[in-house]
Amino acid sequence: MTDELVALLDGKEVGRVRRDAGGRIRFLYDDDWRWAADAYPLSLSMPLGAKEHGRAVTEAFLWGLLPDNERVLARWAAKFQVSARNVFALISHVGEDCAGAVQFVTPERLDAIRSDKDGNVEWLDEADIAKRLETLRRDHAAWRLPQDTGQFSLAGAQPKTALLLKNGRWGIPSGRLPTTHILKPPTGHLDGHAENEHICLMLARSLGLPAAQSRVMRFENEVAIVVERYDRQPKGDNIIRVHQEDACQALGIPPTRKYQNEGGPNAYDIVELLRTYSTDRETDIDTFIDALGFNWLIGGTDAHAKNYSLLVGSRHVRLAPLYDVASILPYEEFGPRKVKLAMKIGGEYKLSLVGLHQWQKFAREMRVDAEELIERLAAMAVMIPDEANVARTKAREEGLDAPIIDRLAEQLIARAAACRKSLAGA
Repeated sequence: MTDELVALLDGKEVGRVRRDAGGRIRFLYDDDWRWAADAYPLSLSMPLGAKEHGRAVTEAFLWGLLPDNERVLARWAAKFQVSARNVFALISHVGEDCAGAVQFVTPERLDAIRSDKDGNVEWLDEADIAKRLETLRRDHAAWRLPQDTGQFSLAGAQPKTALLLKNGRWGIPSGRLPTTHILKPPTGHLDGHAENEHICLMLARSLGLPAAQSRVMRFENEVAIVVERYDRQPKGDNIIRVHQEDACQALGIPPTRKYQNEGGPNAYDIVELLRTYSTDRETDIDTFIDALGFNWLIGGTDAHAKNYSLLVGSRHVRLAPLYDVASILPYEEFGPRKVKLAMKIGGEYKLSLVGLHQWQKFAREMRVDAEELIERLAAMAVMIPDEANVARTKAREEGLDAPIIDRLAEQLIARAAACRKSLAGA
């Protein structure tokens, strides 16, 4: 069993994760990388100024790369014959395609990764993808099939798979070649979640917020929301990994504490993170606060710290586009008076209790102009009815017919009207 993993950032060796005889792990930067002109940190919680970083931040970063899904972790643990609580062992088996530019590879795999310029791809036809989506829809832990060789790991609780799209063909890559798209089937327990997320991402973009590009696709009789990975960029015939980390990783906090009410980051923590590291701090702070406002407007109750990320490079740190955005409003069993936001606004979690006073208090806490913030929120509330109808029409034109589409649009329109009144002090 290996006691060392090599960390690569877009193919460049940057350091190693080492495990001692007692099972404790730490991360050590490679000196050549630390002093390179184009160097950037593996995580903002592990600055280049220190060569070695200890167990707490290293484990928090690694756990942040893995699914927040105990069934998936248990499935992987059984497949690889390791403990589901051993983050080092899990990453050693699935770390070759993670969020961001990072790959974790065993030393014996390093030469193969470096020499494999084009990577290997198991190409799939439409029937293959449909079968995978059907399997995943029925078994939320089946992120990969047992015979697959391509590795990938993504955070989050939803069932999903990651594939490569190249020259119009879908496939499962391995080695240096990364996945480019995330496919999420309907989850079953929340009817129409794929359509919900797709419409909310469309709505965010129409309101001027940076958000991941998505489309709903059908593969034979199966439907999935297909999200284009913003941490992958084409460069000629190649695909470049772009480094990113979520706010929990950047703050050195384990994903088990992603919610504020579980001791996780609050809005102020993320604003201060952006003030400290962003290379365009005012823009990023405004965007983050607008994103909080957008989630309040649409009833997006799962906007915890792991659903905000930063793009990290040698000369820039920027807030990443929004992702994993969805509304709770169309699900009657959750009713807006019952639900809570993932982060407090002006000291309040309950969606129904957040209004003008809470946003004004929030602005003072964040040290931003309250009047400007209220104006931006009100402007989004004014735009939502028309844009929700546009999104509904586009979804219909794409061939979607799930009942949630009309229900979501109507709820968004009603909610926007209520929020406009609240922001006006009515």
